[in-house]
Amino acid sequence: MAGGRPFRPSAPRRAAFAALLTLLLLASLAFLLSSPPAASSRSPTSPPSRLAAIRRHASDHAAVLAAYAAHARRLKESSAAQSLSFSTLSSDLSALSSRLAAHRSLPEDALKPLEKEARDRIKFARLLAADSKEGFDTQSKIQKLSDTVFAVGEHLARSRRAGRMSSRIAAGSTPKSLHCLSMRLLEARLAKPSAFADDPDPSPAFQDPSLYHYAIFSDNVLAVSVVIASATRAAADPSRHVFHVVTAPMYLPAFRVWFARRPPPLGVHVQLIAYSDFPFLNASFSPVLRQIETGKRDVALLDYLRFYLPDMFPALQRVVLLEDDVVVQKDLAGLWHVDLDGKVNGAVEMCFGGFRRYRKYLNFTQDIVRERFSPGACAWEYGVNVFDLQAWRRDGCTELFHQYMELNEDGELWDPTSVLPAGLMAFYGNTKPLDKSWHVMGLGYNPSISPEVIRGAAVIHFNGNMKPWLDVAFNQYKALWTKHVDTEMEFLTLCNFGL
Repeated sequence: MAGGRPFRPSAPRRAAFAALLTLLLLASLAFLLSSPPAASSRSPTSPPSRLAAIRRHASDHAAVLAAYAAHARRLKESSAAQSLSFSTLSSDLSALSSRLAAHRSLPEDALKPLEKEARDRIKFARLLAADSKEGFDTQSKIQKLSDTVFAVGEHLARSRRAGRMSSRIAAGSTPKSLHCLSMRLLEARLAKPSAFADDPDPSPAFQDPSLYHYAIFSDNVLAVSVVIASATRAAADPSRHVFHVVTAPMYLPAFRVWFARRPPPLGVHVQLIAYSDFPFLNASFSPVLRQIETGKRDVALLDYLRFYLPDMFPALQRVVLLEDDVVVQKDLAGLWHVDLDGKVNGAVEMCFGGFRRYRKYLNFTQDIVRERFSPGACAWEYGVNVFDLQAWRRDGCTELFHQYMELNEDGELWDPTSVLPAGLMAFYGNTKPLDKSWHVMGLGYNPSISPEVIRGAAVIHFNGNMKPWLDVAFNQYKALWTKHVDTEMEFLTLCNFGL
């Protein structure tokens, strides 16, 4: 342009041109390498013909490589020239700054040449920086994108559990809403740290064995809030119900903010605990933690913590384990009066005909599995489990679980990403079947459960991939869950929950 500085291609344009040239050179090389020799009237075994073809190919390859080398030298020279320009200009500006500092007492007329030189140098520095900035910004963005891709890859590698992965893939953006909710709750805590106690005083109810105690292991604050809200509304005397929520340390502050803003209603008791608060949970005691820390297992620690209920709550005698994807529809106080016949676990069986029996969950090609278990034994499901902790301690079920975890270190006895087989083994012959009305399951995968069965259930269970907080949930069941969501919590709107 007339009167302006000469045209200089921007860094991205230079990079694009260089990339295009490189691709063209590589394409030419590939073509030359893959092209057959030209047809000849001479015999294929004729030495002059073979030598001519070899010489021609060698000459062509040499020309291509020479061009590529020249291009590489130009790139290197361009980079070196740019570095030299930056270095030289930086030195000139530093020297000019020193000269200006040394001549501050000169008359104004004597300072004008220095002032003009300084302005010219600064202007040139700005032009040079502007010309290079876009290229540097592009490199910075590429590096950040690479770091992000690596971090996501690492996260996915730690989350190879089939059910959860299917849910997250099918759910679109909904898992982002769950993450958003946790982050919003943490932000609220950081904004007003004095409003949320780091370690609130424990209530005496937490260790009172005469009350009705529940354990929930989860990092999903919204799901846990629904479990507690539904159980509270269904209870005849909510003040006698105590919920022990065990979560990961990073999610504990979010849980505390939620229940501080929305205190449990009707006198129900809620204890929020991080699993790091239990000193006995370490690699020397637990083979689960040892296998996770040594990289031999990639499992969800929260799922396996259920095998430490007697150690977590030494003062209690009976605990009901609830999964975080259930809704309570009837008073559960009756579970504390169920006679378990001296057994440790009370659960609803899920076998029918030849389906959902032990052969589905355990590897009966292994000697120890064949020796200790019957392949036709009926499997039960987690979701609502009544545990007699005194019988558990008496029979050493945690020690038995440890034994099976060590035997399954190579994953040959069962799929370690599923916690159910470990329970089927640890409580084999020690489980009392409950009436099926206590626990109706399948709302996360079966669209054909009759309304009568659902209405008659004490607890309905959204086990399966179609969780009620996901976009893929069955419409005919979703309202059974959403009616217990506290929609007045402002963070739900901010995080785009479509409830």
